[in-house]
Amino acid sequence: MVESRQWDLVVIGGGTAGLVASRTAASFGSRVLLIEEDRLGGDCLWTGCVPSKSLIAAASAAATARGSAHLGVTAAEVIVDFAAVMAHVHGAMEAIAPDDSAESLEQAGVDVMHGRAVFTGEGELEVGGRVIRFRQAFIATGGSPSIPDVPGAEEAGILTSSTFWDSTSLPSRLVVLGGGAIGCEIAQAMARLGSQVTLVHRGPRILAKEDERAASIVAAAMEADGVTILLGRSAVSFDGSSATLDDGSALEFDAVLAAMGRRSNTVGLGLEAVGVELDEKGNVKVDDRLRTTNPRIWAAGDVSGLPQFTHTAGVNGSVGATNAVLGLSRSIDRDAVPRVTFTHPEVGAVGIRPSDADAHGLRVITIEHHDLDRAICDTETSGYTSLVVDRRGRIRGGTIVGPRAGESLGELGVAVKRGLTASDLAGVTHAYPTYSDGVWKAAVYDVRKRVVSGAVGRVTGVLHAVRRRRVG
Repeated sequence: MVESRQWDLVVIGGGTAGLVASRTAASFGSRVLLIEEDRLGGDCLWTGCVPSKSLIAAASAAATARGSAHLGVTAAEVIVDFAAVMAHVHGAMEAIAPDDSAESLEQAGVDVMHGRAVFTGEGELEVGGRVIRFRQAFIATGGSPSIPDVPGAEEAGILTSSTFWDSTSLPSRLVVLGGGAIGCEIAQAMARLGSQVTLVHRGPRILAKEDERAASIVAAAMEADGVTILLGRSAVSFDGSSATLDDGSALEFDAVLAAMGRRSNTVGLGLEAVGVELDEKGNVKVDDRLRTTNPRIWAAGDVSGLPQFTHTAGVNGSVGATNAVLGLSRSIDRDAVPRVTFTHPEVGAVGIRPSDADAHGLRVITIEHHDLDRAICDTETSGYTSLVVDRRGRIRGGTIVGPRAGESLGELGVAVKRGLTASDLAGVTHAYPTYSDGVWKAAVYDVRKRVVSGAVGRVTGVLHAVRRRRVG
């Protein structure tokens, strides 16, 4: 059946990118249809940000209760009811779900259809036998977690970020495959909740996208929480409840979680019928305006191969939808994309990493958190705050390692995006004592150093010399 109506924008996928794209287009008066095969809300709501941060909250409470003797507070016994923890996790999902519901979308002017969309030809796609016509289309089908392609993997019942949240009992022995942000977050949280956790990572260090020092601090914290970290190792086979690693050693487990990256959901979309090309990794090719190789079709979110964060998906969903329905040429931001790893301590970073500063001719200013009063009060002094600054004093990047690093990162994101200088940050009164005070102290240090070493410093030195002579 061919529908007579032609939609201004058809959005495929009801995760963050699709939800934002739909609402954005509808706010401009466009006729918008959102098609979702599964649940509205996508990975962020059901398998990613919301459940993982809810689990981390419970794990943090357990760790605080156990580890506060140095503050003069001792808990007699800490009992973790894992079923109740998971009930809390699912409660958080259900509390947020109405914001992403069909009813909420319809109130915003978006029509919702459930089913699998397949492109069939130029300006057309099919959903359950119904032919939908569109002027513009938006692909936001997201991604799926990868699992190891080794013997016995399927029989081992390996969990992923999609299936882990159905667990109701705490595994005594948990093996986590992958040392990226997801693997580290869940490994540490589960260890704090009482599992014996072994993290297996094929790289030379965890958190490869972050500064090496930041990764080493997190690794030490994870090990202090009981996580065994095996680097340069991979699982090559599974047999029952045992995993064999590439060095010949064996790991016994009660559960295995694969956190080894994600692949874009493009299979079965019929992209070849409309000339939408994929890159070498299987992601939908997009330009800086988020247009695909078909000028009438756009894409954002994990399916596009851009940084796989919920905030990136949301912002890019808005940019792409605006371009699609208004004919604008807004470009995405590739320089000021923040990222946060929600371990304890957190790692927040934006822009150029401190370790890459030399290659760009930039300088790094670091404030150690053992010199940060709030960190001293909280006995959380292992972290640091680093600013990456160019010759004109502009903030080009920053890394923060410490509690609530993600909350302090927003200021640096604005600075990188707007080209603010260390002087700009130093001239703003910051609340004391806070962890964001580290950003201010780093900025003040840079300004003072430049003043002393520059012309102002030389003039000031002459004035002081003259005054001393007069006094003498």
